[in-house]
Amino acid sequence: MLDGFDETPLLDRLKWILALLLVVFLAAPSFIVIPMSFSASEFLEFPPPSLSLRWYAYFLESITWTQAARASFVAGTLTTAIAVPIGVLAAYGATRLGPRMRLLVGGVVVLPAVIPAILIAIGLYFVLARVGMVGTMAGLVLGHVALAIPVVFVVMSAAFSQFDFSQERAARSLGATWRQAWLGVVLPQIGGPILASALLAFVTSLDEVVVAMFVSGGSNATLPKVMFAALRDKIDPTIAVVSTVLLVVATGAVAVILCKGTAGVKP
Repeated sequence: MLDGFDETPLLDRLKWILALLLVVFLAAPSFIVIPMSFSASEFLEFPPPSLSLRWYAYFLESITWTQAARASFVAGTLTTAIAVPIGVLAAYGATRLGPRMRLLVGGVVVLPAVIPAILIAIGLYFVLARVGMVGTMAGLVLGHVALAIPVVFVVMSAAFSQFDFSQERAARSLGATWRQAWLGVVLPQIGGPILASALLAFVTSLDEVVVAMFVSGGSNATLPKVMFAALRDKIDPTIAVVSTVLLVVATGAVAVILCKGTAGVKP
């Protein structure tokens, strides 16, 4: 470092610039669909020749698309409601284990995230076919839960690795039950990570397509599945409309996570 010259602010600026360039590089192709969704053309064109809301109106008036949107929302909500408690408790239990057992349990829990989704979808299809659950919301949610639990587990494992368990032990030593210690001591301190894991679980379900292609159908077909089916027939800006909706939801979830994380950082 040169005398009288502090390199830290310059390095910080360079880091932010590189991070911003990386985000733009990764996100720019996705955000191209937004102007395409406002196209008045019959086909996907960029840039759009003229602007119109006709495809948004068509999306809202179409039974197929609105039914798929409802199915995706219901599946995402149920997936989140099931995956978050399981993932949180699994991370909590794994954190209290020894290093070797923690590594073993963690490896088993995150296994669905490592195995190719197509293999999970095929196996799930044959299992659900045996019990007559192919095409049902319950079967779809089971598949999405299997993929969402690893996401919740990873987020909450990081949260519990920084948690001071002596506070919980102190509460228990003063007569608090396990439930009281969790509600009064543990949960208030891990609310941010739980919210982040819940949003990520919801987005995981919302964007998932491989399992949905195998096990969902009829009124329970999700938006990604209907999108892929629509691409076989006719490519029109409705696809861009649906992509924009999914992109807005995913971006909103990331923004909430970032804001929550920033709020939790002490200056």
